[in-house]
Amino acid sequence: MTRIILILAAAGMISASGLALADGFDDGIPEGWICEGECGTLGADGVVSLAPKGGDAYGWVATASNSPTGLALEGVGGDGNPTSGSRLRSSIFEASAGDDLEFQFNYVTSDGGGFADYAWARLLDSDLNEVALLFTARTTPGGTTVPGFEMPDIEAEITPEEVTIIDGGPEWSPLGGNSGSCYSTGCGYTDWVQSNFEIPADGSYVLEFGAVNWNDTSFQSGMAFDGITVEGEPIGGGPGTGEPGDYVSIPTLSRPGLLIAALILMMMGMLALRGRFS
Repeated sequence: MTRIILILAAAGMISASGLALADGFDDGIPEGWICEGECGTLGADGVVSLAPKGGDAYGWVATASNSPTGLALEGVGGDGNPTSGSRLRSSIFEASAGDDLEFQFNYVTSDGGGFADYAWARLLDSDLNEVALLFTARTTPGGTTVPGFEMPDIEAEITPEEVTIIDGGPEWSPLGGNSGSCYSTGCGYTDWVQSNFEIPADGSYVLEFGAVNWNDTSFQSGMAFDGITVEGEPIGGGPGTGEPGDYVSIPTLSRPGLLIAALILMMMGMLALRGRFS
């Protein structure tokens, strides 16, 4: 009986390692991530393929006419004002100084002309203060879409360094009734862009993705993202209540730690079995 219990425990640890390392969006938005507005997960859809370094689904945020207001990014310039928007924040995760935070993103917009919708990603501390702006993207009738014009400077390295839109009326489900349509010029999608950022200090962090309408609530925009890792490991999802002070991070063993624990349990089982029959 001892042997059976120990082997089952080891198998459970190995199974848990596979679960902990499953891609972040394959089973939907991870537990503990907090959405305000329009967020979700999708497989390949319209102009947005699966991310090169992602899994079988990606996460997304998108604007909508009924999205909340007041979710705008500070420091954005240009004629006009932000209107409705959406925001998705991860649960708290731990990282060490020098760790590489990376992910991929794809900005999609059906709005053009003078309606400069935009999207961003930020790294926040556990009190939701900004640590770094990781990327920006913004609708423009011509020129560079990433990084976004008249927006704060980003602190991550992105590849390519500058991106222009692949123009046209993009078909993508999160755009709702505007999928496949375009207002004026500047519509389209960027395709997948890589972002890398070196964590500045040991600490607890939150990753934020957002998208906002500009000057109106018509002709929607959004962003897909996937392949989110710190030092090659997917960030975990712990439960949270929705209030910044109530975020909770559940520590998990890394793959090497889980496999070592499983091997130790198996060895204990073999030793116990030998002792029984010696």
